[in-house]
Amino acid sequence: MSNLGLTFPKGGIHPPEYKTLTNSANIEIMPTPAELEIVLAQHIGAPCKPVVKKRADLVEGDLIGDVDNGLGVPVHAPANGTVRELAVSSHPMRVSTPSVTIRTKPDDEPRQYTATDWSGLDKDGLLAKLKEGGIIGVGGAGFPTYAKLNPPPDVKIDTLLLNGSECEPYITADHRMMVEHADEIVEGARIILRILGITKCQIGIEDNKPDAIEAMQKAASAQSSDSAQITVHPLEVKYPQGSERQLIYSITGLTVPSQALPSAVGVVVQNVSTARTIYDAVARGKPYYEKVITISGLGIKRPANLQVKIGTRISDIVEYLGGTTDGLKKVVLGGPMMGFAVSTLDIPILKTTSSVLFLTDKEIDSSPFSNCIRCGWCNNACPMGLQPNEIGVHAQAGRGADTERFGTLDCFECGSCAYVCPSKRPLVQLIRMAKMNLRNK
Repeated sequence: MSNLGLTFPKGGIHPPEYKTLTNSANIEIMPTPAELEIVLAQHIGAPCKPVVKKRADLVEGDLIGDVDNGLGVPVHAPANGTVRELAVSSHPMRVSTPSVTIRTKPDDEPRQYTATDWSGLDKDGLLAKLKEGGIIGVGGAGFPTYAKLNPPPDVKIDTLLLNGSECEPYITADHRMMVEHADEIVEGARIILRILGITKCQIGIEDNKPDAIEAMQKAASAQSSDSAQITVHPLEVKYPQGSERQLIYSITGLTVPSQALPSAVGVVVQNVSTARTIYDAVARGKPYYEKVITISGLGIKRPANLQVKIGTRISDIVEYLGGTTDGLKKVVLGGPMMGFAVSTLDIPILKTTSSVLFLTDKEIDSSPFSNCIRCGWCNNACPMGLQPNEIGVHAQAGRGADTERFGTLDCFECGSCAYVCPSKRPLVQLIRMAKMNLRNK
């Protein structure tokens, strides 16, 4: 860990990185599986409604789901094929959701897209491209990007931050994206600057990725101008450096007020991979229907960074990579700190899936938890300065509705508190319970 990078002052932890499993693995294009299961709830808000019928023939990029009204973006066919089924599928967050299953034509050549000049498009034209392309936040909860980049007139934005910290252990998809596609990411940043009507973009990258920092600095230098002043900032390796509030403080020194959005301090944050999808949608006219994810852990025979079609099932990924190892104990969607364990491999990849981890008993601690011993370690680790111990004790006692004074609603569930707890208490789950109690109240 370097002490030269920028960082945030409160809390944070330094878990083992486990990034060497894949940080040198070039992005590999996984062949299209025989079937894709595309769920229609890929973003915050109500799911899309299918706009195709059973047995309909599809061409890669065709619209298959759209929103009638309200917040949302469309979903597109990731490959040539035929609609096999309109059904309901498992979803890691919503339990179940409407879906479209496509029987693909794996031998068909992938659709080709050619970059064009976007400089003549105005703000409305660029936002329309993002909405039509189904662009959402790749590294977060799936908020539609066209809405995030169109704040109310009274909200003044002066800075764009691109998040390339990728602070969760194991995950290296953004790392490889920055190394291999730095020019496209920076051009995506220029598109965002045009939409927001500002000139300043700052890119934060943890300094355990020197090759990514070098590639992004080179691309930023080549594309910077008076109208797009793009700089790269090495960050100290500390979790959760990639959280919006922590990233904003690390780079700008600004503190986002409690329960406020980054726009309250004039900042918009986007993930580097989101910037790449913005480039694809605007410059190449390519909708968002495939993405790069990290497949890692000691429980998979061949860890990799894969470019996969949205809707690819985890079971197909496992087969492609040679299967799992005998010591596999847990499969996690996302990172080990903020991801979710799943009980089946028949779950499709979503637009927001960053990684799938196959963890062995050497990588997880399955010992039972016990009572809080009031050591205060969780309070010290919390990057928001909250009191996770009090929230947990109250939630366990059925008093979650009384925890607002301990900062429950400011928790973004990074898991730092649970990581350091000597009693192995499931503090994140208890905090989620308390949030539900407060919202019901």
